Amino acid sequence: MIGAVDIGGTKIAVGMVDDSGQVLACLESPTDPQRGPNYGLTLICEMLRQTTSQAGGQLRGIGIGCTGPVNPLTGVLGRNEFLPGWEGMNLTEALSHSFGVSAAIENDADAAALGESVWGAGRGAKQFMYVTISTGIGGGLVLDGKLYRGVDGAHPEIGHHVIDPTGPACFCGAHGCWESLASGPSLARRGGRDSAQEVCADAERGEPAALEAVEREGYYLGLGFANLVTLFTPDIIALGGGVMRSRHLFWDAIQASIRQNCGLVPYEKTVLVPATLGVDTGLIGGACVWRHRYGEFQ
Repeated sequence: MIGAVDIGGTKIAVGMVDDSGQVLACLESPTDPQRGPNYGLTLICEMLRQTTSQAGGQLRGIGIGCTGPVNPLTGVLGRNEFLPGWEGMNLTEALSHSFGVSAAIENDADAAALGESVWGAGRGAKQFMYVTISTGIGGGLVLDGKLYRGVDGAHPEIGHHVIDPTGPACFCGAHGCWESLASGPSLARRGGRDSAQEVCADAERGEPAALEAVEREGYYLGLGFANLVTLFTPDIIALGGGVMRSRHLFWDAIQASIRQNCGLVPYEKTVLVPATLGVDTGLIGGACVWRHRYGEFQ
């Protein structure tokens, strides 16, 4: 079995995943990033030991999906607004040393893309893209079974391509990037609520302000997806994240934008589908990170 670690800004999930993609045991805990990276590492190690014991199998390796910039080749975390103080930490080296097995890490969106490509919505697709619309917007691209990376193993930040250069400033340095216009917090602000889920619930009840916010969200989501279709034209794009649980509210706008803006590619052959791994996406993705790195999907 494979140890899987999913690190987010608010919680850390750890579990054991078998060779068919089933989660055998799992634990979660608040990240508490203010307590520092040593606390986080200790917490991860303890949860790995507990879930290994619960699952009752042999640990073959450890795969990690982590929010923010990571160097998949060295295992070192980059500057991360969600994990202050964790920059420079080498998670793969630390976990490999503690457990005596190999370890691998990817950005969490890339990990999810691998998981969905192998055991989820992208199974069997040669060119597959996963996109998550939640607190932020991210994704990963899997081509012929291989995760696409940029120079020096960089993770392409699809959530930060610019939709409207006159739009709001983003921490990434751009104005009007996709994340600043179409993420969950953006929808919440537009609808005057604390969360995107509340705005979507108001829209379901027909409240005018929420309906207007949802219409604008659909417009921005549609532009972003149209750009991805034009640039990559994959077989399948799987949609994940909290905002996409209300995808029926945006579906017509997304499809209309793709039809209107993707005239130079066979857009009708790219299928948009819901991601299927649900709450287990992070752990299954983590397991696939290890298997992808060490040749089991070659």
